[in-house]
Parts: sequence; structure tokens; C-alpha cells
Amino acid sequence: MAASTTPLLTALLKRATLDDHDEILKASNAALKKSKSDVEAQHVKVVALLRLERYDDAAKFVQECGERLKATAPLECAYAFYKTGRFEDAADLAATSSSRGAQHLEAQARYRLEDSRRAADLYQAIRRKPVADEQADLNVNQGAVDALSQWLGLVDVDAAQRPGRQDLEAFETAYNAACGSIARGELKQAEMLLKRAKAQCKYSDSLTEQEKAEELLPIAAQELYVLQCLGRSADAASIADEVAVDAIADLSTRTIAQTNKLILSSLSANHFLIHKAFHSAPSIPPTDKLFSYQALPFFHNRKAVDLQAFKYDGLIRSAAEENFKLGPASPEANLASVFAAAAIARNELSKAAIKLVLPELDKRPNDVGLLMTVVQMYVLTGNTASAADLVGRFLKRLDSASSDQEKELRFNPGLISLAIALYQSQGRKTQVKQELAKAASYWRHKSKAPSSLLRAAGSTLLQSGHDEDTRAAADIFAKLQEQQQPTDKATIAGFIASQAAQGKAGSLPAVDKLTSVDELVGDVDVDALERDGIPRSSNAIAIAHLAGSRKRKAADGVAAKPKRVRKSRLPKDYDPSKTPDPERWLPMKDRTSYKPPKGKKKKKGKRDGGTQGGAVNEDLDINAKPVAAEGGGGGGKKKKRKGKK
Repeated sequence: MAASTTPLLTALLKRATLDDHDEILKASNAALKKSKSDVEAQHVKVVALLRLERYDDAAKFVQECGERLKATAPLECAYAFYKTGRFEDAADLAATSSSRGAQHLEAQARYRLEDSRRAADLYQAIRRKPVADEQADLNVNQGAVDALSQWLGLVDVDAAQRPGRQDLEAFETAYNAACGSIARGELKQAEMLLKRAKAQCKYSDSLTEQEKAEELLPIAAQELYVLQCLGRSADAASIADEVAVDAIADLSTRTIAQTNKLILSSLSANHFLIHKAFHSAPSIPPTDKLFSYQALPFFHNRKAVDLQAFKYDGLIRSAAEENFKLGPASPEANLASVFAAAAIARNELSKAAIKLVLPELDKRPNDVGLLMTVVQMYVLTGNTASAADLVGRFLKRLDSASSDQEKELRFNPGLISLAIALYQSQGRKTQVKQELAKAASYWRHKSKAPSSLLRAAGSTLLQSGHDEDTRAAADIFAKLQEQQQPTDKATIAGFIASQAAQGKAGSLPAVDKLTSVDELVGDVDVDALERDGIPRSSNAIAIAHLAGSRKRKAADGVAAKPKRVRKSRLPKDYDPSKTPDPERWLPMKDRTSYKPPKGKKKKKGKRDGGTQGGAVNEDLDINAKPVAAEGGGGGGKKKKRKGKK
């Protein structure tokens, strides 16, 4: 059947021109009516739909056709998935083809998936087979991937590649280099690179005026952000006038630019107008979704705007939904829980506010964001002990967890760091060592282990002095040195110290990589150390500072007032030659010289005749039982009725 439709399709395509994609689509549909399984007709239809920019229809058609069409035309099918925001499907399908176009498409899809390492490897493979007129595009794409790696924190700041002369040759590469500088926090350099990109774009000969206007808007939006971070509000306001938000075609860039402009607008004083303007931005489609380092701050801004507009009930409801949908370890769920706690406490910070939030934590015991918010409230109100106890109970409950998700939550690096900081503030060194040892035993066998956590665990275990802890520290530093940070001096020093503690430091080639002792102590002033004496611990300094802060000091430049001497309070008729009355401390009625007023002697006699404090009558029988008095006839039982009026 498939072979019989090929002449029909060929005849129909001959009647249409190569640019008449509607006619080509009609021809392919006519062929598919004869045979739905004709792969050639399916291929032609997909190409026609892509040419007509009907990407949703193309992706739906590819999904309906199945694996046979994907195997025949992987590039076209992957492109349909890419244009509809299905980046993972596009990358996986493009990886099945070895063509150059499929490599480009997979690299771009991996970039959108924030898999910068795979994208960089793909571009390196493409560069090995150079093609004319492709080098400039490769430089731009490689710069974007490098900037993404720095935004995601995958590249050490010191080891990151700095902008070179080749980055200043085109406005696209200058813009990407500026983005990398922003990721590293080098804002001055980013401002210079953005100005360079703007100038090159303005005076470019290869762009039309319309294209220049479109390219300048994202550059101005990025420059606005840099100036705001530098605190130069006046310069940022002048740049904001250049940013026509509605003219930005990229919806994600438009949304970010609008958010940054709201900070400088006159509406910032009115929270309700800010809320209205913020939510008036168009929704971002899946094909243009924000990167994670953009999405999380934008999510934070949205929650902050809702909180300022007193949308308390909505914040509480959405937090429970996002925690259930995204999981307790998701950054968005944690952030939503923080704002939900603020909404429950009505944006107040007090002991009463903590009591309002604690019942919500009982309902969602695995909510990390809610837990950290309560801990922060405890710390800010000066109750560090309760904060440490709350974190300890949370970790202890997760110790018995069986699922991988709960175990990963139990040893979350941020959560472990919080517990360690609280324990250290209370001087609980044993708990610090135990937590770090548990975390190290969990992460030591993982492929993506947090190096800072392992390094801290290894250092703490080395200080204990026990043989078992020393061996565990040696294993930790060995893994760090071999797999993650072979050139890090702290890792090398920890490995050498662990080997020396085990008596294995005979010949270690890594010793030469460390700074020599003479160089380390070369700038130390020994005389100053002897003169200053033994330094006090941080806890002692903090206690002394706290004790000093409790005393109210006089204002600067004001002389201290002399201490007032109290005047002696002596009676007017006081005579130092007379002996004071020895009963002057007793009440007047208890003094021997007291005489009761006239007319009260009889009452006093009655009071004195009572049993309290008086003589006891020995003739009374205390064991005698009282006898009930005999009543009269039955008349006593009748009730007295109210008389009629």
C-alpha cells in the first residue's frame, strides 16, 4: 500500500511549487487518505506543517504516527517537539541521529534543559568538524552555555573564563560575556560589556533598524538590572525609559523587564497597584519558560507582592498545594511555605506569632520551608534552644524514614548546615560531630555529593582523635581529591592530615602543592602576639559584649551626672541623747504602751473569750456524736405557699 501511494504523492508535489507549503500539505493529506501508514507522506506532511509554523499540529501528528516516523525523520520530529516546549523529548530524539543538524538541535535543547555540560560537549564535537560561515554562531552559542554554567554554579568563580578580545567582536558575544560577569557578581565589568554590546548593535551594518530595535531591548533590560544591583537608581531610571516593555517579543524577557521597572515606578508606594501591575504581565508559554535561576526569584517576587497586598488565605492554600505537587525538597515549595508562615502570623514576629504557626507545622511535619521559618522566628526572638530542639526532633523523625525521597530530605545540605549552626551556637560539639558523620556516610557513596559538606565532615572527624573517625575522614578526603577537587588546597591538606594521623604520611607527592610554612607565617608579628596575650573564645567575647550592651550608656559629648546623695530621713523631734523605743518596730496594737479606745473593751472581751488561743475545757467529750433534734408532727413538711393578692 505504501508503495502504491508514492507515484500519487510525486504527481501531486509536481503541481505545487517548493514555496507553496499549503499545496504540499494538501498533497500529503491526499496521499495519507489512501494509506495512513505511508512514511514518506507522513514525512512530507511534518515538513509542510513546520514550514507553515504550525508546530503544535506537527508535534501532535508526530505523536500519532509513532516510532516509525521518528526513526525515518528524527531531526524534523525533534524540531517539532523543540518548538512546542518538549525539550527533553527533542533532545532524546535528536541524540538518535548523527547528523550535524541533529547535534545542533540537541545542544540547544540541552541548553534549555540547563544541561550545560552536555551542551558544551556537543559544541566541542561540532567544532572538530568546522564548516564555513558557522564559526560566529558557534562562538555565540558557546558563550551562552558558559554563562549558563556560571549561573547554575557549576563553575568555580576563580576558575571561570574571563572575557577576552574575541568576546568584544560582536554584540551577541559581548552580551553573553556580560551575563557571565553578572553570574560571578562582577557588576562593573558587566556594565562595561553591556555598553559595548549596545554600541555594536546600534552601529551594526548587518541589521535593519527594526532588528536593531528588537536586539537593543534585551540589552537595555539587562543593563537596568545591573544598575539596580549597583544602587544607581537615577541611572536605572533613565535606562528604564528606553525599555518599551510591550515591544519586547520574548515574553520571558518582557516579564522580567516589567518586574524590574515596577521597582522604580511611582506605584511602588501602593501595594495594591503593584499587585495589579505585576499580575497584568502575560503568561509565559512553555516554549519560552524561565531558567531556574530566573524562575525562583520571580516566584519569590510574586509571593512577596501577594503578601504585601494581604492575600493571606491565598498564600496559605497555595503553599499546601505546591508542597503536595512539587515535593517537600522543592525550592518553590519551601519558598511558598515561608510566605504561608508569614501569612499565618499576619506578617508579625513575636512569641504569639510563633504559637499561630506551630499548629500548621504539626499538620505538615515534613515541610522544610515551614520548619526553617519557625526556626528563624525562634532565633529572632532569642529562643535558640527551642530552635535547636525543633530541628533535632525533625531530623530524628526522618532517621526512621524508608523512602529515598525522605532520606535525601534528611541529609539535605542546607538542613544539615542549619542544625550544625544551631548546635555550634550552644556549644554542643558532640551533636555537631554526629550530624556531620551521618551526613558524610550518606553522601560519600553518591555521585553528586556536596563538597563543602564533605570537607566540613572530614575536618570535624579529624579533630576527634579516634581511629575510626580518622579512617572515615581519610576516605572522605580521598574521594574529594580523586573525584571532585583534586587541586583544592583544603582537600589536599585534609587528606595529608588524615594520612599523617594514621602514620602513612611517609611520601605524599601532594605535599608540594600546599603553601610552605615559612610563607604562611612570614607576615605574623610575634611581638604583637605576645603583647596581646591569649585571645578569648568567641563565646566569651559574645557574653562580654552582651553584658556591656545591657548597660545604658550616656550620649556622646554629654558629661556624666554626679551621683546624688540621699538626705537622711529622721523624725522632726529626734533627740540623739534619748534611747529609741525598743518596740518601735512592732505594730501599735502589739506594744505594751497601747491603750484601746473607749467603748471597745466589751468587744475585745468577747474576742478574748473565744477558743482560739484560749484555755481548753477538759470536761468536753470530743468523741460524742451529735443527736438529731426531734421534730413536731407532719406539719413541718408542708411548704409555705405564696399568698394570693
